[in-house]
Amino acid sequence: MPEHTTTQSVLFPGIFERPVVAQFDQSQGSSDGGAVLLKAADRGLGLTAALVACLKDERQAVKVDHELEELLTQRIMAIACGYEDANDAARLASDPVHKLLVGRDPVEGEDLASQPTLSRFENSVGRKELFRMAEALADTVIERHRKRLKGRARLITIDLDPTDDPYVQTVDMCSRCPKSPIVKARPWLHSA
Repeated sequence: MPEHTTTQSVLFPGIFERPVVAQFDQSQGSSDGGAVLLKAADRGLGLTAALVACLKDERQAVKVDHELEELLTQRIMAIACGYEDANDAARLASDPVHKLLVGRDPVEGEDLASQPTLSRFENSVGRKELFRMAEALADTVIERHRKRLKGRARLITIDLDPTDDPYVQTVDMCSRCPKSPIVKARPWLHSA
C-alpha cells in the first residue's frame, strides 16, 4: 500500500440494525460510482450503440488502440460525470469506474484514451455523421417514450436547449413575449 494512503474505519452505531464500516484504504478508488447507473440506463436504451453505428472508422487498423465505441463511451460518460472537456482524460484514464464503464477491467485493464486521442476522435466526425447521430438520438428518445406510453402519444415534443447560460435563457424566454423590452430593443431575437 502506498505511503499516502490513509486507513480509517468509521462505524455508524444506532443508525442501522447492523454496524456499517467504511474503510478508506483502497488504492483504486473513484468518486464516480454513480456512473454505473448511467451505464445501465445506456445499455437499456441502446443509445451509445445507436450513436456508434452512425460512425465510420477510417483509421488504420494496425494503429488503433481504442475502438470507436470505447472512445464515444469514454466521452459520454465523462461529460455525464461533469468532466465537460477532454482535459480531464489523463486523470480519468486509470479511474477504475471509468474503465469499467468502457468495458475494461477496473484494476488490470489498460488505461483509457488520452486527451489528444479524444480530441482527434471528436474532430474526425463529419457533418453527415453528426446528422445521423442526431437522428439516432431522436429515434431513441421517441422509441423510449413510445414504449413508456404504450403507443398512446400522438405528439412528443423534444425541447433541446443548447446552452445553460442564464442570460441566453432569459433572452429566449423574454423573446417569446412580443411586449418584452428585449424584443423591442432587439427585434431579431423574436422567435415566435
